Amino acid sequence: MRLIPPSYVKPYVRRGAKNDAADAAAICEAVSRPGMGFVPIKSEQDQAFLMLHRARDLLVRQRTMVACAIRAHLAEYGLIIPQGRHRIDSLAIAFEEVREAMSD
Repeated sequence: MRLIPPSYVKPYVRRGAKNDAADAAAICEAVSRPGMGFVPIKSEQDQAFLMLHRARDLLVRQRTMVACAIRAHLAEYGLIIPQGRHRIDSLAIAFEEVREAMSD
């Protein structure tokens, strides 16, 4: 089995058709070309490592999105917080202290 990168097959798709028959014809055309480059098959360990990095990247992006959303919501109430995740962390600690003081 050999893998072909999609970017190598794309030029052989005819008339911009988006169906399985057109894709199969493009793949057959690309494979028949001399000098076609193929991609090595990744091991299970490589795939697991890439999955771990993608999951971490997703969590980092979500953390950034939440921090930006918190800053934006607080800015609507006139509370301006400097950029940086550590500033949001210190704000959460301050809010927790205020909440505890109000409950006592």
